[in-house]
Amino acid sequence: MNIAQKWKLNIPKLNFLRLGAIGSVVAGVVGAYFLVMAFLTWWWDAEPDTFDVVVAAAQHAEQHELAPVIGYTFAHTNRELASIMLDKRGGYLSNDIFPPGVWMDNIPSWEFGVLVMVRDTGRSLRADLARAQSQSNEDPNVAEAEGRFFYDNSSWLFPQTEDEYRAGIEFTDRYLAGIADPSSPNAQFYPRADNLRRWLAGVSARLGDVSQRLSESVGKRQRDLAAFGERNPDQSTPTPADRETKTPWTQIDDVFYEARGQAWALLHLLKAVEHDFGPVLEDKNALPMLQQIIRDLEVTQESIWSPVILNGGGFGLLANHSLVMASYISRVNAAIIEIEQLLEQG
Repeated sequence: MNIAQKWKLNIPKLNFLRLGAIGSVVAGVVGAYFLVMAFLTWWWDAEPDTFDVVVAAAQHAEQHELAPVIGYTFAHTNRELASIMLDKRGGYLSNDIFPPGVWMDNIPSWEFGVLVMVRDTGRSLRADLARAQSQSNEDPNVAEAEGRFFYDNSSWLFPQTEDEYRAGIEFTDRYLAGIADPSSPNAQFYPRADNLRRWLAGVSARLGDVSQRLSESVGKRQRDLAAFGERNPDQSTPTPADRETKTPWTQIDDVFYEARGQAWALLHLLKAVEHDFGPVLEDKNALPMLQQIIRDLEVTQESIWSPVILNGGGFGLLANHSLVMASYISRVNAAIIEIEQLLEQG
């Protein structure tokens, strides 16, 4: 065999070796990529810890050389909830379009639950808490903050959701500076019983909705109660008197984490209410009830030891995390309604 024939035999072998080496490199890169994605998914899939709302407000006031006056803790807690939502592990995930954020749904659902409470509280500040009466001027900074927090929660470009929410935080900071400044009498916070009652009414409506959706995880027969108590009920279109409602299995964990986010945010807001509305609650002897609500909400934030949200039957062998969460939220909602009634009695 001559030299030329030997080279012809070796060329395919060399090409095969080269392709094998390239394939190994590609497999290594792909494997490393998925390992990094798996680690980031695990690292980002964590809810923030609770914090002391009074201490956080005092530190914020000291940092800006302000006095934590009445209302400062409540308004600061709302802006702090938004800030933590944006700056937690992995940042804000609801508008991610790249892995691993785009694959994740539990934390984005949690973010939306927090955002719902931030939005409702911002609306209450604008409509009631920062105004002397319904015919008085609204605070311009509170009005701007409310509008920014209602921006689309999934926008990733022009402008990004994060930019709008950070602007809402900045306007809330301006409001905080205004109420803490004795030379700025136009910026106010009014911790009246009627203002608290209206805010609690909005909270109750939210909790009633999420509790209902949680309880639908196993499916149930539902009577139409839209016209309950009405002598001559009327509505836009007819609805069936009896229907079956059930959360799709792909959305069970989303509803659960949205509820958990709402409960986390509400826990902090009610602690701020305990601080800023203390005299009002003590006058109605409603403070013990509020403190019990806070304890029940703290239970909703306990660690979840299961790797997935289980959806066993109500009396089945496996747990149903949604029904457990629904029981606590329903209990909280019932107690909030009782406080509302106390505050309405005058």
